Amino acid sequence: MKIVFFVQGEGRGHLTQALALRQMVQEAGHQVVAVLVGTAEGRVLPEFFVEQIKAPIHTFASPNLVYDSGKGCINLIKTIRMHTARAGTYAQSLRQIHELVKQYKPEVLVNFYEVLGGIYNATYRPGIPMVCIAHQYLLLHPQFHFPKNSWLDRRIVNFNTRLTALGALKKLALSFRPMPTSTYPALTIVPPLLRREVQQLQPASGDYMLVYMTHHSLSRQIRAWHREHPEIRLHCFWDKADAAEEEVVDDTLTFHRINGPKYLRFMEGCRAVVTTAGFESVCEAMYLGKPVLMVPVPKHFEQACNAVDGLLSGAGATSRTFDLSVLTDFLPYYRSPQAEFRVWHREGSYLFVKELEAVVQLSQPASPVYADTLAWG
Repeated sequence: MKIVFFVQGEGRGHLTQALALRQMVQEAGHQVVAVLVGTAEGRVLPEFFVEQIKAPIHTFASPNLVYDSGKGCINLIKTIRMHTARAGTYAQSLRQIHELVKQYKPEVLVNFYEVLGGIYNATYRPGIPMVCIAHQYLLLHPQFHFPKNSWLDRRIVNFNTRLTALGALKKLALSFRPMPTSTYPALTIVPPLLRREVQQLQPASGDYMLVYMTHHSLSRQIRAWHREHPEIRLHCFWDKADAAEEEVVDDTLTFHRINGPKYLRFMEGCRAVVTTAGFESVCEAMYLGKPVLMVPVPKHFEQACNAVDGLLSGAGATSRTFDLSVLTDFLPYYRSPQAEFRVWHREGSYLFVKELEAVVQLSQPASPVYADTLAWG
């Protein structure tokens, strides 16, 4: 079975999920023939992904969230304006994607929440089955618990989620815990995807906190808290493109550029994890039995949902800001859900490959027909 991945390149969650699935399908005798990653201007793919994916990588311009650098939050108005102005660029990305799909001739497309992957599937109609994988599809489940007073945000996020899955035959919703079978069309609840490197770690409780932030502007909150609590050691990972590999502020505060293997080493030995409520980071901490402080990026509704779901799953505590005192106060009461989480995770070892094989078998046996007419704009 020949597979092409579409991957949203913002953050690290979808990238690490793609790495985990690539390992699974390879062990089952299948091949990821290409990985198409949607990237934003100024973003560079992490080295760990480039080194570990073991397949040709092609990047293309794709919509991304725009942050307010002064406040460290998402600016929805700027996001909409920028991407409206770049419609022509994204049309070119769709043409680029189409040429690559024709070149590699996959039997199945797997989309890790890349919006242009869904739009491509709907506009070019390549005749190839698509399977979508992300935690965001869980928000379509009728029993998902949302933050209070979030009616509008819920509909905006679910609209984007549906765009990523246009024409998909299957949506696999990654979940912290088992949930009842959904009646939503083609939606299946599945365990998290964790890289083998995470599963091989031997966790120990050290004397430092590990911090991961999706945008470097959030570091101001970390520095402010650190000035009040210099006795607590912090190792922070950020995405600042022009930063040194390691920036030592003082004896107890260090910033590191995103580096997959290095991040995992620090997670293995940390006392607790502080993260901007990204699904993947919380899952890794739960697998290792580490308490988590989830700090959703302001105005980032998906992360607010992750924090609610993480609380219900026993991951740890949540805060609106990087006030690590919330975590230090919580630690004496923490009870790890590690055992239950690992049982749930093990169910995915065969489930993902089984789902992909089933979709290919159910699709039409004829060779895919590759349309050459652009139906986008």
